Formats: sequence, structure tokens, C-alpha cells
Amino acid sequence: MAPAHHLEPQAVLRFAPSPNGYLHLGHALSALENERLAAVLGGRLLLRIEDIDRARCPPHLEAAMIEDLAWLGIPFEPPHRRQSEHLADHRAMLARLQAMGLVYPSFESRSDLKALAEARARETGRPWPNDPDGAPLYAGSGRAMPPEEVAARLAAGEPHALRLDMAAALARLDAPLTWTEVDAAGQPLRVVPAHPARWGDVVLARKDLGTSYHLAVVTDDALQGVTHVVRGMDLFEATAVHRLLQELLGLPAPLYRHHDLLLGPDGRKLSKSDQAEGFRALREAGVTAAELRRQLGF
Repeated sequence: MAPAHHLEPQAVLRFAPSPNGYLHLGHALSALENERLAAVLGGRLLLRIEDIDRARCPPHLEAAMIEDLAWLGIPFEPPHRRQSEHLADHRAMLARLQAMGLVYPSFESRSDLKALAEARARETGRPWPNDPDGAPLYAGSGRAMPPEEVAARLAAGEPHALRLDMAAALARLDAPLTWTEVDAAGQPLRVVPAHPARWGDVVLARKDLGTSYHLAVVTDDALQGVTHVVRGMDLFEATAVHRLLQELLGLPAPLYRHHDLLLGPDGRKLSKSDQAEGFRALREAGVTAAELRRQLGF
């Protein structure tokens, strides 16, 4: 009898921009990094449209994004997944975390939280800690709020966020949390210790949106069978939160590659707010897709 041959599962990658502005060169770089690794691995390449905030993601920006990527010549496999069409998937994951007792509502606004952090700093004489993105860690009272007060405020329809009880979540882990970082050929580079506690009690959903970036991205990666996540270094620290959610929900852990960012003249990463026309301006000036690829090292 001939020996059985076990085929390795096909790699699946995704480029997942949010259409809340026109694409800039940093997006082109990330899309091309995904295309290159998918080609090296002989894998599938998906386009996911991260549009959970519909108010900030109008149809004309989504259409422009798809047009720009098509001009660049990246062979995304259809159909494209729109996050806004799969909110039920995100809610199902949130419900699982709620059933574990790991989620609580908080009713403070961003300005409230900033004022609370400043007050705590004055009380202690030390700066209140920030998360890796520079925002103050949650300093509110949601986790300790009496259940009857929570119920009354929810019944009154007060705006709120649903947060992960980070300490309780970490207490459920049986082993240290890590992820594997790979190189441009998909080969393991190093195992990275994950420290989600640096983010404090992160937001998992808001009353007006029903989910958050962190919860939506791990849900969609799992449901799409993503095996390799290629994205910029600006999301390196967020991977710790994603790995925690994957462990809590029993979801597979992709391999990760965090590539260097393109920086503007001021040394900061490019953003849609100050580089909104970057990609389109080059096209309109007559730059070809091949020339842009060469400019970015592809």
C-alpha cells in the first residue's frame, strides 16, 4: 500500500484596510507585503473591508479604495468581506466572553476618563499610566459598580462601552501568552512574549457600534481561516490583546509579520488625515503601478 501523503494546509493572508479616508503609500506598502508573502507561500490573498464604523466609512471611500488596489494590480480573491455585514459573528464572540463573566459596562466618556486619569495622577503624585497607544489606562469605576446601578443605567439607555476585565481574563490562562513573528519568507524569526495587561481593560464593544477593532479582527481572522497576519509595526503591541482574545475564545493563533512603516517628513507614520491624497495624487500625476511598486521596493 502506498504511504499516505499529508498536505500542509494552504496559507491564507488578508489585507484589511478601513475605508475612512483615501489610501496612502503606507497602505500600498502593507498590501504589497501581503501579496509577496502570499506568493512565496503559494497562499490565498483576501481583501477585508473593516467598516464597522459606518458613519466614518462612506461608500465612495470604499469604492475609491477598491479602485486604487485594483490599479496597483494586487490579485485579491473574491468575494471581499465587509465587517459591517457580519456584526452577528462579533456579537456571538462577545456573548461568549460575557458568559465567562469577563465583560462589564463602563459609562464614562473619553473626556471623563482623561479627567479621572489626571485626578488619579494628582492624588498619587505620579503620572497615570498610558496604554501602548498613549491613551490613559481605564481609571473608571465600571468594574466595581453595584449590579443594580448597572442595570438601571442600561435600562435608561445610557451610552456605554463594554470592557474586558483584564485581570479576570489573565487569571484564566494556563500558560504564558506568546505569538510567533515570521520573516518575509514566512519563516519563524522569534517567539514574542505577549503582555496584554499593558492595555488595561480594553473596550470590546460600544453601544453604538456593537463591536470593536480588537474583537472584530480576531473574529474575522478566525472565520476566514487566516494563517498569516501581515501588518505594520503600529499594530505590534495590539497583537498581545488579539492573542489573549484568541486564547479565551479557543480561536487559532495565526503567525504574524509586522513590517516597518513608511514615515512622513516629520518622522511620524503616514495617516489618512494628513496624507489623504498621497496614493491618488501619484496616479493622477501619471505614475504607473509598476513605478510605484519599484519605489516601494517591490
